[in-house]
Amino acid sequence: MLTSADFATLLLTFKVASLATIFMLLFGTPLAWWLARTRSKWRGLINTIVALPLVLPPSVLGFYLLVLLGKNGIVGEFTTWLGIGTLPFTFAGLVVASFLYSLPFVVQPLQTAFSSIGNQQLEAAATLRASPFDTFFSVVIPQAKSGFLTATILGFAHTVGEFGVVLMVGGNIPDKTRVVSVQIYNHVEALEYSQAHWLAGGLLAFSFTVLLILYTVLKTTPHVK
Repeated sequence: MLTSADFATLLLTFKVASLATIFMLLFGTPLAWWLARTRSKWRGLINTIVALPLVLPPSVLGFYLLVLLGKNGIVGEFTTWLGIGTLPFTFAGLVVASFLYSLPFVVQPLQTAFSSIGNQQLEAAATLRASPFDTFFSVVIPQAKSGFLTATILGFAHTVGEFGVVLMVGGNIPDKTRVVSVQIYNHVEALEYSQAHWLAGGLLAFSFTVLLILYTVLKTTPHVK
């Protein structure tokens, strides 16, 4: 059976995943729109940077984030100057690490959805003197609804299942940075296979349900380049 510590890790995990997904959508939406519509020479480089977590080992990404966010890193020095301290081994650090690691799972479905929108609809809105802001909310978002749903579900689900990056950046602090994937590792390391089965089985069911929704209910294929 699940213990109180297990429930605490589940709650913390879903808090991290929820916040990270919100930030990924807020940041990833304009980025995906730019990548889908621009002809800039920087498009290939930005696409590569966004997709890098897909092929980079989580421990490598976690290590460099730890360095950047630490007291001697560029970001760490800046956050210290702001008076908020360093981010490693904090809840905020978990959110930042999750945001960066799962960002491709949000940007790429949105980029695909935006690329499929024809110019005629955008031009029609322009002839009606709609501002770019109005056009985006009245034309683009309704047309890309399935892309937003896919991006939200994939981004959230991928964040829930993270291990290497969150362990490197957040550590294993109870009620503070210990997420469910780390708790499973703790159970296995302590030979507590029964507890590990409960958590691992729950994540397996969650992941299966996510893919089932994407493939059947939404009738779409998760797009990750």
